[in-house]
Amino acid sequence: MRRPRIKPEHRAYRTVDGHLRIGSVVHGIGAEVKDPDGWVWTLVEAMDGTRSTADVVAEVSRRHPHLPTADIAQAITDLTAAGYVEDAGAAPPAELTEDERERYSRGMTLLRWMDLRPRENPWEPQLRLRRARVLLIGVGGTGGAAARDLVASGVGRLHCVEPDVVELSNLNRQTLYRQTDLGTPKIDAALTALRALNPHPTVTGERREVRGPADLDDLLAGDSGTGAAYDVLLLAADRPAAIRRWANQVCLATGTPWAEAGYRGPLVSVGVFTPGRGACWECLRSAEIERRDLRLAPGQDEDVASPRMPWNPVNAVTAGLSGSLLAHAALALLCGVPRIDPGCRFGLNLMVPGDPVLQRAERRTDCPACRPEPAVSTGPQDPA
Repeated sequence: MRRPRIKPEHRAYRTVDGHLRIGSVVHGIGAEVKDPDGWVWTLVEAMDGTRSTADVVAEVSRRHPHLPTADIAQAITDLTAAGYVEDAGAAPPAELTEDERERYSRGMTLLRWMDLRPRENPWEPQLRLRRARVLLIGVGGTGGAAARDLVASGVGRLHCVEPDVVELSNLNRQTLYRQTDLGTPKIDAALTALRALNPHPTVTGERREVRGPADLDDLLAGDSGTGAAYDVLLLAADRPAAIRRWANQVCLATGTPWAEAGYRGPLVSVGVFTPGRGACWECLRSAEIERRDLRLAPGQDEDVASPRMPWNPVNAVTAGLSGSLLAHAALALLCGVPRIDPGCRFGLNLMVPGDPVLQRAERRTDCPACRPEPAVSTGPQDPA
């Protein structure tokens, strides 16, 4: 590292009792370090991006002459390993144009804030996103918002699959579309809107209905532009009813990380899965069924407790939130920022602020889907 610097978002401060807090006050990022002699504070002040590592050690040694230099060097190593340090001497990557660096400059700093892994360059997560290939099934309320967020964020290739046309009842929640799009195939209107949003990603699509696992397998085999397999599958379609089971089956067979999102009234959530790591969709679903206590009488169907209706109550808020959560999950799977352990579902209960949706389970030895060892994933299982 040429010129170590504490990340601007992780700037340290001293507490009233003399401790040092670093990484911000956000839970999951910040940390507190005891510093009775004050030398750790001297160290983080010296790591301002103007000095080499050797010069930082020399500066701290000058102000704390009785401190072993090995301790200073180890502290720099520890802070770097914890993700609080970047190289101020790292040049912007040539792969990103000047226009892209300006466009994604705020997104890069958010990824840098949430990133707790050592990097040679703070742009590395953005580069991973730029190189990524994403397959999105469904471009309605959830899928349209996910596509919008991914394209705005700088995904490299996005292929969208959607069979429907734009209808008037869509417009309360599917904000990718306009009044003038009524009667137009959604995929055509979506591609027009997404390409207008950001010219850098390659956005393609097809008007196609997924009728079974074979369709998903065919779609995942490779995109029409490069013939390369996709890194991630995003599922934002809710029909046919078995489509999540199909996605789980095909992604296990191909080793493809995937995520699915949606809404159920005021409950908005996303599920994140990586074959071979944590629970698969079937594992999570089985565990949740076992945890539920609906207090049904013998013979009663669970639909009496959570009835299915011919319409899906939703507005732009619930659809948009679910789509943004899906895009967030995609960023985590592709870039490794933030680090999300797969095999979980998380989200929001909009009726009760502060009441999260969180489901997690272990991989089940009796799972009918993932009990056999899945294929080794070719996607970014644990991006570094």
